[in-house]
Amino acid sequence: MDPSHDHIIKEIPGLIRLYKNDCYQKLGGTDTVPASTDPTIGVQSKDVVISPDTPLSARLYILKTANSNLRKLPLLVFYHGGAFIIDTAASPICHNILNLVASESNVVIVSVDYRTAPDHPVPTCFQDPWDAIKWVALHATGNGPEPWLN
Repeated sequence: MDPSHDHIIKEIPGLIRLYKNDCYQKLGGTDTVPASTDPTIGVQSKDVVISPDTPLSARLYILKTANSNLRKLPLLVFYHGGAFIIDTAASPICHNILNLVASESNVVIVSVDYRTAPDHPVPTCFQDPWDAIKWVALHATGNGPEPWLN
């Protein structure tokens, strides 16, 4: 049923609109951009699967010059905003900001793409970040599944 033809029962401006027929409409935070290499600042990004069962994923950011360097870099784990309802790790604003942070601070960034409500109710939005932290910790000894983190 088309939610535009039903009665609105609740709205959180800029986030979500709930309808009487149990449909909802996310009001923003649905745009995404692909992982890429930004040649102007030398940062590359890629999407990785943390858990195919959930599915839980992340976008990683690293300076291109860091690949040739064998020393460990500092690590930043980032959780996007959006009140656990909107946005993703691939949102344009997150992507642009994290490109800049990786470029300016020479850190590896793991931007967790946790699942959002109402599609995935609580405690999913809390469990996904915890699972991501445990996945990142697998790389502490250099033996994790993701080479950029090892």
